Amino acid sequence: MSKLNTNSNAYIIIYSAVLVVVVAFLLAFMFKALKPLQDANVALDQKKQILYSLNIRGLDGNEAEAKYAEVVKNEGEKDGQKYYLCEIDGEDILVVSLKGMGLWGGISGYIAIHGDESPIVYGAYFNHESETAGLGAEIKDSQTWQEKFIGKKVFVDGTQDVALSVVKKVDNPETQVDCVTGATLTSIGVNDMIKNGLKNAGKNCCELFLDMQCVKDSAAANTKIEEE
Repeated sequence: MSKLNTNSNAYIIIYSAVLVVVVAFLLAFMFKALKPLQDANVALDQKKQILYSLNIRGLDGNEAEAKYAEVVKNEGEKDGQKYYLCEIDGEDILVVSLKGMGLWGGISGYIAIHGDESPIVYGAYFNHESETAGLGAEIKDSQTWQEKFIGKKVFVDGTQDVALSVVKKVDNPETQVDCVTGATLTSIGVNDMIKNGLKNAGKNCCELFLDMQCVKDSAAANTKIEEE
């Protein structure tokens, strides 16, 4: 019986092909096996971001899940934008999802709004895909910068025009937040994201807020009846 020639072209090609198939199978198996865990982690991270915008931080996974279930009463979506009706200490708060572009890639965030007559920012959280560490990445990493949005007026009085903005020089502290130092272009991206996202919210959030409030009130009423 002739000895297998491991130096032949045929052997190398067949060996490489088998190796590729085996590795591809293992990778596909691992991806499928881990996908539920990955999806759960993505969902948990999103819930934590929404809680961050409500100034609720420092919770582990189980605590975050429980807190999210406690404060988020309803969810809605319109024109591709998501809204979350929340309740903290008996006050209704609307969290608006935002998406935009930074210097190097996508950015996103959540802004929590409260107040009926003149809505103001309850809290804010921003995220990014690939901004520069220590500069543009500060939109995510700096809680101090995010907290500068708290208490800012959202809309121009009596209109749906967005008053909230990120600027290089603050002239109106009632509506403006100063940009991240050394990250002008990323800050412009955040400003554009806020303007575009809240412009849509100005058109939609009142209607959605009322719809979601009705659902929440209806659920509470049903629970009360059942308890009685």
